[in-house]
Amino acid sequence: MAENVLAVYPGTFDPITLGHEDVVRRATQLFGRVIVAVAAGHHKKTMFSLDERIAMVREAVKPYPQVTVESFSGLLRDFVVQRGGKAMVRGLRAVTDFDYEFQLAGMNRTLMPEVETVFLTPSDKFQFISSTFVREIATLGGEVDKFVSADVYARLRQKVSGPAGP
Repeated sequence: MAENVLAVYPGTFDPITLGHEDVVRRATQLFGRVIVAVAAGHHKKTMFSLDERIAMVREAVKPYPQVTVESFSGLLRDFVVQRGGKAMVRGLRAVTDFDYEFQLAGMNRTLMPEVETVFLTPSDKFQFISSTFVREIATLGGEVDKFVSADVYARLRQKVSGPAGP
C-alpha cells in the first residue's frame, strides 16, 4: 500500500451504489488516504441534493477510517491539486466506460501531470450496476435493494414515494 499517497475518487454518486462502495474498498487497499469527492453536479440534474449524497457516501464509507468525504464544484483538477492528491481513482465497469474514461484520463494528465489516474474494476457481481439504472428502476417502482446499501435503499424508497414519486 502507498501509505503516504492521497487518492481522490470523484463522482456524482446519485446515489452511491454497491459498485461504488466496492471501488472505495479496493482503493483503501492501495492508498493510505482516500477522499471521495462528491460533485455538486452542476451539469446533471440529480435526484438527491448535494447534502443528501454526501450523507449517503459518509454512511457508506464509515468502515474505512482513512476515507473522508468532501464536496467539490468547478474543475476537479483544482480540487485534487489543492488537497495534494497524487492519484485519481476511476471505476470501470465495461468497455463502454473505457472510451470515455480513457479520454478523461488523457485530459486530466494534461491538466495535472503529477497526478496518476488509476482504473479499478468492481467485483463481477457489481459490474453492471450504475446510478442511472438504479434511479430509473426505483422511479418506475422496481426493487433496487440488491444494488445499494440498506441506508441508500431506504432513502430511494422515500424519494420515489414522496410528492415527486410515481
